[in-house]
Amino acid sequence: MQPSIYGMTKPELTEWVTSQGEKAYRANQIWEWLYIKRVTSFEQMSNLSKAFITKLTETYCINPLNQVVVQESADGTVKYLFQLPDKHMIETVLMRQEYGLSVCVTTQVGCNIGCTFCASGILKKQRDLTAGEIVAQIMMVQHYFDERNDGERVSHIVVMGIGEPFDNYRNLIKFLTVVNDAKGLAIGARHITVSTSGLVPQIKAFAKEPLQINLAISLHAPNNEVRSAIMKINNTFPLEKLMDAVDDYLAATNRRITFEYIMLSGVNDQVEHAKELAALLRNKRKLTYVNLIPYNPVSEHDQYSRSSKQAVLAFYDTLKKAGINCVIRKEHGTDIDAACGQLRSKQIAKERRRRVANGKKVEV
Repeated sequence: MQPSIYGMTKPELTEWVTSQGEKAYRANQIWEWLYIKRVTSFEQMSNLSKAFITKLTETYCINPLNQVVVQESADGTVKYLFQLPDKHMIETVLMRQEYGLSVCVTTQVGCNIGCTFCASGILKKQRDLTAGEIVAQIMMVQHYFDERNDGERVSHIVVMGIGEPFDNYRNLIKFLTVVNDAKGLAIGARHITVSTSGLVPQIKAFAKEPLQINLAISLHAPNNEVRSAIMKINNTFPLEKLMDAVDDYLAATNRRITFEYIMLSGVNDQVEHAKELAALLRNKRKLTYVNLIPYNPVSEHDQYSRSSKQAVLAFYDTLKKAGINCVIRKEHGTDIDAACGQLRSKQIAKERRRRVANGKKVEV
């Protein structure tokens, strides 16, 4: 299948258009058809010649995703399972927030980071998503609202789905450039957050990017012993290296960092852990924010359970008293496959059972 035209930035599209012997302004027309009028086929681009539409169709596709499953929660959260052209599957989540519609996108098929509590990493990384496949997730959700004709639009993006975004850095930056373009989807940089498990070189590179995108770091532990036990990335980039990169980022950007902290009962949720975390962030507290996350149990990781409300509140109170900005994340989609990667894992397991029942070879 042809690559998705969503994967090109405006300058790349302009370069391709002129290489085909067309005037540069044709790129602006295509861009408007894609992101303002949001057409789903090249044939709908009525101000382009038939010959040029044929060239576009022969070279690119628009949407590379096929919708497989949609789960809708009572709270308005919608979880999508999309199939890629090579039959791999990914998840995307729409969350209704008080401030607008937020979409959580996936950047890789599987994940190699290996966090021991996470459903995303149950299936190892198969490949990176292209920039077009990441953009298409936003467009699929937006098209849903366009069809309803109710005027709603995606206003926020979190790059926190399956995979490690900074392990797919080049395609991530292209994606961010496309969705942030002021003459396209125009999703503000301050409305976009990228989450990383702590890849130090990429954090330093991200600090130098011209985009003013928010950064979140999956911390989940206040010391190396606990963090290495639940996140193998800490063996490569321990807290000392990670916090040095954080200091560099804060100095370069003066932008606040969010630290994500998933609450695991008896593992990282004690008051002593909260005190350690407060000490770790004390010198950064003016530009840091801690997001305490209730754990969504995953059957494959049954050694973990969610912290009690009392433990979460005690942890929160300890941080607040130490002057650390923090919040307990509001839960979304608890009546569907809430944990990132769960829906994909279930669908793959279902397909494997079907193939076995039909006497077909199952590829692992």
